[in-house]
Amino acid sequence: MALTETVTADTASELAADAPATAVGRFARGIRVDVGLLAAVLSAATFATSGPFAKALLATGWTPGSVVTARVGLAGLVLLGPALYAVRGLPGVVRRSVWLILGFGVVAVAGCQVAYFNAVQRMPIGVALLLEYLGVVLVVLWVWLRSRRAPAPATLVGVALSLAGLVLVLDLTGSVRLDPVGVLWGLLAAVGLAVYFVVSAHGDTGLPPVALASFGMLAGAAALLGLGAIGALPTGTATAAVTLAGVNLPWWAAVGELAVVAAAAAYLLGAIGARRLGSTVASFVGLTEVLFAVLLAWLLLGELPTPVQLAGGVLILAGVGAVRVGELRARSAAATD
Repeated sequence: MALTETVTADTASELAADAPATAVGRFARGIRVDVGLLAAVLSAATFATSGPFAKALLATGWTPGSVVTARVGLAGLVLLGPALYAVRGLPGVVRRSVWLILGFGVVAVAGCQVAYFNAVQRMPIGVALLLEYLGVVLVVLWVWLRSRRAPAPATLVGVALSLAGLVLVLDLTGSVRLDPVGVLWGLLAAVGLAVYFVVSAHGDTGLPPVALASFGMLAGAAALLGLGAIGALPTGTATAAVTLAGVNLPWWAAVGELAVVAAAAAYLLGAIGARRLGSTVASFVGLTEVLFAVLLAWLLLGELPTPVQLAGGVLILAGVGAVRVGELRARSAAATD
C-alpha cells in the first residue's frame, strides 16, 4: 500500500518530506514542529484580541457586519503585497487554487463569522462559542473519513478533555433556553471553523500561506459587501472614540488593530501553523484562543477569570497535548505500514 494511502490526509505531505531518517532530517523536523506550534499559538493569541476591540466598536454604533467586513477587507489589503510577491514565480498556482481560496474566504472567513454573529443574537455568547468550537470535532471526523483510519485513543481522549475544558472556561451556569435557529447558526459556524483548519492545512496546490490568507480574506470581504448590498447583512459605522481599559482611542485605531493584528497576523499565522501541524492538531491548539480571550478580558476589561475557568484552561491544554501525542503515534504507525 502506498504511503499516502495509509496516513491521515493532513499529515501525508509531512511524512513524505520526512522520509530520510538521518540525524539532520530528524533535527530539522523537530525545528519545524516547534515553528508550527509557535505559529498556531500566536494565531490563537492574536485572534483573541478581536473581542475587546470589536466590543468597543460595537458600543459606539458599529454593526457586527461592518466590523467583520472592515477587519477582513483591510487585512487582505495589508497582506496583498507580500502575497503577490510570494506567487510571482509560481505560474498557474492561483488558478489551481481558486476553489481553495474561495473556500477559505467565503466559507471559513465570511461565512463562519456571519453565522457566529447571527448565533450570538439569539443565545448567550458562551453557548454560541461552544457550538462554534465543535468544529474541532468535525475536523477529527473529516480526517477519519478521508483517511479511513480511526483516530488514536490519545486523540479521542484529547477531544473529550478539550471539550470539557471549553465548557468550564465558558462557565455556562444557570438555565439556558436554546433558540433552535440560534443553534443552527452556531452549528454552521462550527462548519466554517472546521473548513478554516482543513483548508489552511491543504498545501497540495503550492499556494503560499500568505497568498491564501490575503486572497481568501479579500474574497470573504467581497462576499460580505455583497450581502450588505442586498440587505442580508446589516451595516453601520460610527466615528466616536472607543474606550479600552479606561483609555480613549480613535475609532480607526481599533479598526487597525482588528485588521492588522486580529486578522492579517492571525489568519497568516494560522495558515502557517496548520500547514506544519496538520488540521487536527492545529484545530485543537486553536482552542487556546478562548484562554487568551479570558486573559485579555482580565487585563483590558477587568473581568477576572474564575477558578472554574482556570480549571477549564488546564483541561484544554491537557487535551491539546493528548491530541498531539495521538497524532504523532498515528503518524509513526502509518510510516511503518
